[in-house]
Amino acid sequence: MYLAQVVGVVVATKKDAAMEGRKLLVLRPMVADEKNPTALKELGTTFVAVDSVGAGVGELVLFCQGSSARLAPGMKQAPVDAVIIGIVDTVDVLGKKVYTAGN
Repeated sequence: MYLAQVVGVVVATKKDAAMEGRKLLVLRPMVADEKNPTALKELGTTFVAVDSVGAGVGELVLFCQGSSARLAPGMKQAPVDAVIIGIVDTVDVLGKKVYTAGN
């Protein structure tokens, strides 16, 4: 599992039938900053993930990729490589709270 910030939404009117009705969100992965491990920083990459939990833009989420993404409920037959599997409430690193939802 990984952490990411939801930074956008993708709308695709034509897509594989297994993807009908699924919300697609743009994610920017987040990692502990190597210079300050008690803070999160963005990685420069972005990608699209299927939302399985009702996440929205601006939220910090948990996601999985690859074969693990297909283990999420309802994803077995869908052509997915990344799925949002949780919305993060807080993150503590080295005993310091580095993220709290809504702040």
